[in-house]
Amino acid sequence: MTRIKAAICTEFGAPLSIEDLELRSPQTGEVEVTLEAVAICHSDISYADGAWGGDLPAVYGHEAAGRVTAIGDGVNGLKTGDRVCVTLIRACGTCPNCASGRPVICADPGGATSPLSRSDGTPVVQAMNCGAFAEKVVVDASQLVKLPDTMPPESVALLACGVITGIGAVVNAGKLRAGEDVVVIGAGGVGLNAIQGARIAGARRIIAVDMSQDKLDDAMEFGATHGVLATEKAPWKQAIKAMGRGADLVAVTVGAIPAYNSAPRYLGWGGRMVMIGMPASGAMAEYEPVVPAFMGQGFIGSKMGDVVISRDIPWMADLYQQGRLKLDELVSGRFTLDQINDAIADTKSGKARRNVILFDT
Repeated sequence: MTRIKAAICTEFGAPLSIEDLELRSPQTGEVEVTLEAVAICHSDISYADGAWGGDLPAVYGHEAAGRVTAIGDGVNGLKTGDRVCVTLIRACGTCPNCASGRPVICADPGGATSPLSRSDGTPVVQAMNCGAFAEKVVVDASQLVKLPDTMPPESVALLACGVITGIGAVVNAGKLRAGEDVVVIGAGGVGLNAIQGARIAGARRIIAVDMSQDKLDDAMEFGATHGVLATEKAPWKQAIKAMGRGADLVAVTVGAIPAYNSAPRYLGWGGRMVMIGMPASGAMAEYEPVVPAFMGQGFIGSKMGDVVISRDIPWMADLYQQGRLKLDELVSGRFTLDQINDAIADTKSGKARRNVILFDT
């Protein structure tokens, strides 16, 4: 057992508390990673607020980077000291979904009991297979991708979730082709990466839609060709005017029901809506089914950008090293673990692109 500091959730909607926890050694197929950075994702906040239920006490955090410090039996391709990106995507590699190239929806991710506990033996949930609001994690080797030492840990951490979710939703799930028109609803952390994905894939026009003019300004920096305020009356009309037609692809990157209700209005003939943002459980959206049926439109769910991490994360890291993918620019603020509640509050304000917790390693 190793004693570590972690930010633990003991009550939904309450501030996280810093506690000393026990972390067991890696078992077969597992790896211990000493963390250098972990980003604050809105999914962590939603879980901690109780939007999707779950057991407590729990440690959240799933967008991390660090160094391998211990390796269990049966792990190949990694050695102590390696810089790795730590994702929540744990996959068996052999089920029908994994075998067909969709490990993000692995039917049998398995996993041992949580490696975390309090000193009195009380189990602590390792949320989202990571529990990365902590100094160290023990995770399945399938969740890790080795990346170059030359990349800053903040940039490596961002590749674990927000970046792959946004880019992958457009490229993998949305199957965007060069010359198509894209609308991205929500210009936060995931939305900016959906915009980057559309730019990299060669979209003709990229329309960002958001409630904030500041975020629309951000979107233009990341590759949007036009910005539309969602607060305007019938904003889809402005978007369609900018494109000259309905969109081929609409990416909904926020978990807001009004966004889902309006998203189909941006679509053109044969268009696809990619559903990325996750509303709270029980929230319901409405649409008129005769329209997509008549216009040949499709609604596509996208979990984690439908990525294959061993394929897509190194590709994106290479784009970053070439200067073609913005990662450093996504970081809004840097905090210590003791400041995590301040980082969460700043993220909730809607002003941050991505806030990152840095560890003194």
